[in-house]
Amino acid sequence: MFYQKEAHEIDYRIYGEEMQYVEIELDPEEGVVAESGSFMMMDSDIQMNTILGDGSNQEKGILGKIFSAGKRILTGENLFMTVFTNIGHGKKQVSFASPYPGKIIPIDLTEFGGKFICQKDAFLCAAKGVSIGIEFSRKLGRGIFGGEGFIMQKMEGDGLGFIHAGGTMAKKVLQPGEVLRVDTGCIVGFTKDVDYDIEFVGGIKNTIFGGEGLFFASLRGPGTVFIQSLPFSRLAGRVLSMAPRSGGSRGEGSILGGIGDLLDGDNSF
Repeated sequence: MFYQKEAHEIDYRIYGEEMQYVEIELDPEEGVVAESGSFMMMDSDIQMNTILGDGSNQEKGILGKIFSAGKRILTGENLFMTVFTNIGHGKKQVSFASPYPGKIIPIDLTEFGGKFICQKDAFLCAAKGVSIGIEFSRKLGRGIFGGEGFIMQKMEGDGLGFIHAGGTMAKKVLQPGEVLRVDTGCIVGFTKDVDYDIEFVGGIKNTIFGGEGLFFASLRGPGTVFIQSLPFSRLAGRVLSMAPRSGGSRGEGSILGGIGDLLDGDNSF
């Protein structure tokens, strides 16, 4: 039986080590869809169009597009996406960059049963025809305590998608019943068969003095899980904690901390 893919078949190449970018090669009439803010550069015959939704064949009519876009608004995502299409006669390139240090991971949805679930800020771009949607949790624990890991994004279809992991990426292949416990912010994504829930850390000392939060994610196999060592929220928190307060400054390597501020004349405690 002949099977025709719905998503465009794109070629790609990833450049760099710590601050990577992915170059997508498009044949004539091929396209790639991306979130706003990830575009880096493109050839002259690449046309940009802002669209409502993701441009996939799963969106039936204007009502389907509005419903899909409405779910994105609920999660704080942009209402519109941008599609880049090759309107020339030969192969053309368009590139998308990492938002912060880390790795770009290609996801071939045909290898993962046509669906991949990821952090809502991990998605970078995908072949036109791949559906980009929201994966709402059905479990109360995730809804109340999930934090960063509660509302996930999903890619569905039969094409290529690209996600970004902060810092160093770890890939874990879980056997049936095997459990992996992860900080919710460190999850990049996982395959559709992985069972995902939120668990309480437990123990009064862990709760008060642990410093790792009250909850972690529990991922149960079978399936594949991608983990990042540097979530953006952790990076931003470290940067903010080192920002000097008004009226005083502290060297990066200072071991005196607040005492150093006192010695510098900063009494704004």
